[in-house]
Amino acid sequence: MRNLNLLITIITVLVFWGCSRPQQKSVNTLSKKEISDGWQLLFDGETLSEWKMFNGGAVSGWKIVDGVLHNSGQGSDHGGDIITKKQYADFELYLEWKIAPESNSGIFYRVQEGLTDAIYETGPEYQLLDDKGWSSPLEANQYSGANYGMNAPENARVKPTGEWNTTRIIVNKAHVEHWLNTTKVVEYELWTDDWAKNKAQGKWAETPHYGMAKTGHIGLQDHGGLTMFRNIKIKEL
Repeated sequence: MRNLNLLITIITVLVFWGCSRPQQKSVNTLSKKEISDGWQLLFDGETLSEWKMFNGGAVSGWKIVDGVLHNSGQGSDHGGDIITKKQYADFELYLEWKIAPESNSGIFYRVQEGLTDAIYETGPEYQLLDDKGWSSPLEANQYSGANYGMNAPENARVKPTGEWNTTRIIVNKAHVEHWLNTTKVVEYELWTDDWAKNKAQGKWAETPHYGMAKTGHIGLQDHGGLTMFRNIKIKEL
């Protein structure tokens, strides 16, 4: 009887520990609710079947390590960037990312091919950066979460290098929102007088295709240093 009571006690403790233990969130998967709500995976943790190189070709330079997508870690000004094979007009994009020290990357939306060699001259960019470790001075619209070169992030709190950040980008017709770690950090309207003035006075003054498309590809940048991505998913609006 003593042994039976001891066994029951051990089983009870194990069951309680298992129930109270934080559940590990599945990576690169969709829940039943997400599927019902219309979410689709853009990265399954094993292949890059949804992606291609910007301006054509199979993906090269990028690799998948333990279910995490790594850019090359080298980067360049023109080349190495990848885009979704499919184009999207109105959508909500979610992904998680972390960045190595002194690294720089970005997420692009409504990207157009065949117009320029530089992905950032077509689609707006959600900036990813080692904010605290960057060695040179930064403009306000160059920090993580920014609409790069256009809109500075507000109340942005990027996590230390090596820790995962969450990003949401909502694009609905002309309305755009950037979210960083559950905080909305940028909000703007495309093609308004204010937007056109901001473009004309800044980095994109001589890039006529920048931000003009109403549909396009999602892009990930291989620009400088190592950036890692996971849980990339999208819901069309």
